[in-house]
Amino acid sequence: MADVVRFIGVSIAGGKSDKACVAILEYYPQNKKIFLSRLFEKIKSEGEISGDLKIHELISQDDQTVKYIAFDAALSLPQCLTCKLKCPGYELCKEPHIEWMWKHFREYKKGKKPVKLFTPYTQRAVEMYFQTKLEEKFDIHHAMGANSAPLMARAMYIKNHLPAGLECIEVYPKLTMWRLGESLGLVKSTLKDHRAAFGGDESREKFIHALSEKNIAFIYHQDAKSMIENSHAFEAFLCGMTAFLKYKNLVEPRPKNFPKSEAWIDFPIKGIKL
Repeated sequence: MADVVRFIGVSIAGGKSDKACVAILEYYPQNKKIFLSRLFEKIKSEGEISGDLKIHELISQDDQTVKYIAFDAALSLPQCLTCKLKCPGYELCKEPHIEWMWKHFREYKKGKKPVKLFTPYTQRAVEMYFQTKLEEKFDIHHAMGANSAPLMARAMYIKNHLPAGLECIEVYPKLTMWRLGESLGLVKSTLKDHRAAFGGDESREKFIHALSEKNIAFIYHQDAKSMIENSHAFEAFLCGMTAFLKYKNLVEPRPKNFPKSEAWIDFPIKGIKL
């Protein structure tokens, strides 16, 4: 058994901004303890050194003990953008992920208000799944949406330049907070939007306090303060926590009928007990 297993959470911001954060969590199997060991905020370019290179270097330190690197941005393009087949249009396409999207769309629109038709060149099956198949509707942005596409491009660039053998996963921090928060006994209003301009800091503080009170994760006071003040730092931590939960087999498996070729997003199982 390893003495320590590390998990890295990366909250991506646009390449031109200085909001990207990295959280490094350490798990000690013999003691069954998880620590937020280091938190790096507002990683930015300086001179001719890019913020991307800085993130690479942070991840590559002691990479032999890193189990998962978790990003809060898409790590794959919608399949329609990489498909090499002669395209008949998605109305006639018989590729498994397109057929799944049609089935899902037709089921969802039954008895409901008009539903916008999906666009498989901007969204993936998992984004449709999150909107309709969970206990709450989670409006996750399309991978190629206007706000998401630059983040996806940056996350994919960073992933492609990491040392071979490091496994990267995709995370949706809002759902991680929701599932963990419910298990901590926090009310729904606290879990609704940890990024809100008004009340978001209070939600983050309650969540961090509950984690510490129940002795689930050890967080240094200064790091807790940083995460309360900075939602990107908090989301980097949530990414790292999701990576740890995956290691412990406490994330939802891919549904059996979900297209095998489609990307999946890791999130905690419902009713998780830590």
